[in-house]
Amino acid sequence: MQSGFLKEVQFTRADGELTPTGERVVREKALSMFVDGRHCATAMILATLEKEYITGYLYVQGLIHEATDIASLEITNDIARVSLKTGIEKRSFPRNITSNLKISKEDIFRSVRAILKSPVFEETEAVHSAGLFIAGSKAISLAEDLGRHNAMDKVIGAALLQKVDFSRTLATSTGRQPAEMIFKYLSAGIPIIATKGVPTSKAVELAEKSGITIVGMVRGDFMIVYSHPERIQ
Repeated sequence: MQSGFLKEVQFTRADGELTPTGERVVREKALSMFVDGRHCATAMILATLEKEYITGYLYVQGLIHEATDIASLEITNDIARVSLKTGIEKRSFPRNITSNLKISKEDIFRSVRAILKSPVFEETEAVHSAGLFIAGSKAISLAEDLGRHNAMDKVIGAALLQKVDFSRTLATSTGRQPAEMIFKYLSAGIPIIATKGVPTSKAVELAEKSGITIVGMVRGDFMIVYSHPERIQ
């Protein structure tokens, strides 16, 4: 496993006796992003797929329309400097998603299982995973991060770099789905989200209004479709 985002720490195990020992934990990184010379955001991230994270974040925030709107992107230590092409206007968000994508239950189970195989999670239990799949079958990108939001930005950024049509994609996540996550899918135009977690009431309300299918509690051979079940076969 890559060790660049893992760090060995020493600690004392207390299980009847006090025993000095050590293990690897996730290395947290503060990435400060500057867009055209102005500070845009600072995020605590897992230091992997940083270019994809920045691309996805800028897209979800409406600052770019496509990956090629980024004229240059340089990352030095904990600073990311982004220059956008001139004349780029802020992207307006869709109010609803009308994709006619339909996905089988078997593809949903398979896609959620794919993001649960993270070796980083198995070792540290400290990350969330996300994935994006074309028509629920072909993996575009799988990513891990400290937060579910950052992990999703990474896979969205990877899809932008590959010029993927978001209306034909299924997103998967390991965490619960609050309303701000649904806004993220709406901004990107992703019609279906599947998670082993659950949505909040506001998330379900927003998904119903905006045409997004939420599939939650995807575990074993069980799932709950909280909104727009017509997309699940």
